[in-house]
Amino acid sequence: MILLRRLLGDVLRRQRQRQGRTLREVSAAARVSLGYLSEVERGQKEASSELLSAICDALDVRMSEVMREVSDELSLAELAAMATLSEGDLLRPVLEPVPLPAPGVDRVGTTVPKAAAMDVVAA
Repeated sequence: MILLRRLLGDVLRRQRQRQGRTLREVSAAARVSLGYLSEVERGQKEASSELLSAICDALDVRMSEVMREVSDELSLAELAAMATLSEGDLLRPVLEPVPLPAPGVDRVGTTVPKAAAMDVVAA
């Protein structure tokens, strides 16, 4: 299962490390405990929108930029998860039989007039 909090934490950590900043510096600037920020970065805690905003401000990065990076990572993780499925798993839904409607019933399940049903059977 793909955890959004883990992806978000990874992106925040990379942003911090790109700037060469420590957890202590960012936690002080964001006014959040060092331990809590560490847990957010490790994907162990969910960051509220307020906390995420404070962390982004402390990192001087737009929240939309962080979320875009998270979205890109989520897309890659989903593709990787799909690639691990076997070909049989991907084809199974296609190979299941589709029930045919009874004579005199159209595909939606409504009854068709008897004359129309006879035309279909005769054809």
